[in-house]
Amino acid sequence: MNAITPLPVEAEALFDRIADALAETGYCIIPDALPENLTLPLHRYLQRLHDEDFHRAGIGRDQEHQLNRRVRGDEIRWLSPEQPEEARYLEWMSALRLGINRRLMMGLFDYECHFARYPEGAFYRRHLDAFQGRTNRVLSTVYYLNPDWSADDGGELLIYADEQSREPLERVLPTQGTLVVFLSDRFPHEVLPARRERLSVTGWYRVNNSLGGQVDPPR
Repeated sequence: MNAITPLPVEAEALFDRIADALAETGYCIIPDALPENLTLPLHRYLQRLHDEDFHRAGIGRDQEHQLNRRVRGDEIRWLSPEQPEEARYLEWMSALRLGINRRLMMGLFDYECHFARYPEGAFYRRHLDAFQGRTNRVLSTVYYLNPDWSADDGGELLIYADEQSREPLERVLPTQGTLVVFLSDRFPHEVLPARRERLSVTGWYRVNNSLGGQVDPPR
């Protein structure tokens, strides 16, 4: 197992900022969140991947999983610690998990994430990442990897205050380096159609609802 690289002092300040925002509003949007020496290699690595390294994203889990292009059109690849660039991101997000637990005592047990590649024109309809009492996903993260993204490129993330809201609470351009963190069962959100390829890492911190150190339910 690789040794964990110590995080700089700036990371602890960032963890404070994220924890404070989660406690106050339940979400945060932070530009230039992760260091460039992590972000740029991750983007270059993602650009080197081939079409066969991705698969169409679906909706639902386990037996309820299904593909539906009318709901979402992204393609995904789950991250693994076996690849160095992926491992560095997972290590950073593991440190964030521990930092949030120390500050907010959320009991975050595990983190899972995937690359999300939106081809031109792809979108993801409004949805919640979790429903109270029906999943162990409690905290969602999105990290964007798109350099030189402008409003004309579309692909905005819209975050709504609740399921009754018609106007978004936030509109987030998927600009490289921007990190979004929010409570999974509280904020409906959607991705507008992108006018060029749109890249991100989407993940979820989970709590453990089972015994013996096993995460339930599985991915």
